[in-house]
Amino acid sequence: MTLKVVVVGAGVVGAACAFHAASAGMDVTVADRGPVGAGTTSRGEGNVLLSDKEPGPELDLARLSRTLWDEAGRELGPDSFELESKGGLVVASGAEGLVALREFAARQEAAGVRVEPVGHVREIEPHLAPDVPGGVHYPQDAQVQPVLAAVALLRAAVRRGARLVTGEAVGAVTGRDGRVTGVRTATGEVLPADAVVNAAGTWGGEVGRRLGAPVEVLPRRGFVLVTEPLPPMIRHKVYSADYIANVASSDAGLETSCVVEGTRGGTILIGASRERVGFDTTMNTAVVARLAAQACRLFPFLRGVHLIRSYRGFRPYCPDHLPVIGPDPRVPGVVHACGHEGAGIGLAPATGALVTAHLLGRPWRGADPAAHTALLPDRFLAPGGAQQ
Repeated sequence: MTLKVVVVGAGVVGAACAFHAASAGMDVTVADRGPVGAGTTSRGEGNVLLSDKEPGPELDLARLSRTLWDEAGRELGPDSFELESKGGLVVASGAEGLVALREFAARQEAAGVRVEPVGHVREIEPHLAPDVPGGVHYPQDAQVQPVLAAVALLRAAVRRGARLVTGEAVGAVTGRDGRVTGVRTATGEVLPADAVVNAAGTWGGEVGRRLGAPVEVLPRRGFVLVTEPLPPMIRHKVYSADYIANVASSDAGLETSCVVEGTRGGTILIGASRERVGFDTTMNTAVVARLAAQACRLFPFLRGVHLIRSYRGFRPYCPDHLPVIGPDPRVPGVVHACGHEGAGIGLAPATGALVTAHLLGRPWRGADPAAHTALLPDRFLAPGGAQQ
């Protein structure tokens, strides 16, 4: 019998889950209360990064995703979602930071990441500030246009028979003997399912609760600045090494670290900030000013460039900084695929492949077959199955 799967969430992670499940022959329905890619996906920079991840389960996921993004580019056409293998350059602000950065890179290299220490960073990024002491080049880092990526993956899933239902939030769950048998939308329609994938991004905690399987996914607000279009000035994704520490931090307060990259349209994107303020969407001009100042210190030419807009959104944050991917032991048929924080776009293809492997009960394509156990929702549960 064909497995019926409902994916809740039409962002890039939900789209990747639908793409891989439909490619495996499943009967897939994707449901979202809004348009495709309108949530966190529309608020991201499109990062596909290996450079910011410690060796471990997330890096294993990222390495597989990097391969799968290339495979999707060959199948769907790289221009369909603006896949750019631009590489990343992580720079240090001082001699001590450079030592720490290169030690971090050495651990990544031992885990299979390509790293290239750079002494004279202006040879590959001529417009960097002259006092930058050095950095590490990561040639595997890439970028996609996130909304286009979600659209391209969903279109491919629909060509494989998937169905898309938008404008309808999941209102309830039907069940038999404790097993999920479908979801009920806010309009009363029941979408039958053998399995329901919670790919609701920042709302993954709430959707999990509605499914009877709550997980601790919290919003973490971030701002991104956009400059006026310019001739090509920045060749890579460039960021300061403290970005890595901020990603791994659990502080609730505001943190900013410089991330700068160009786009195909000529604009330059500047980030990144992180703060836990619930779902507060208030514009904070102090954050914008801090990000702009950090970017100008890294690339002095930006002092003469106009900002044309800024945008903000929420990253789905888990306390241990790992996504939640896999079946929930409390409700048979519920599979989580959320909590990726700022890495969801880069990790989406491997998440879709791993979710599909769980649905089929088969091994996945990760470098370590056991690595996915660290991502299971079981880690949040106390003995007996209650949430900690």
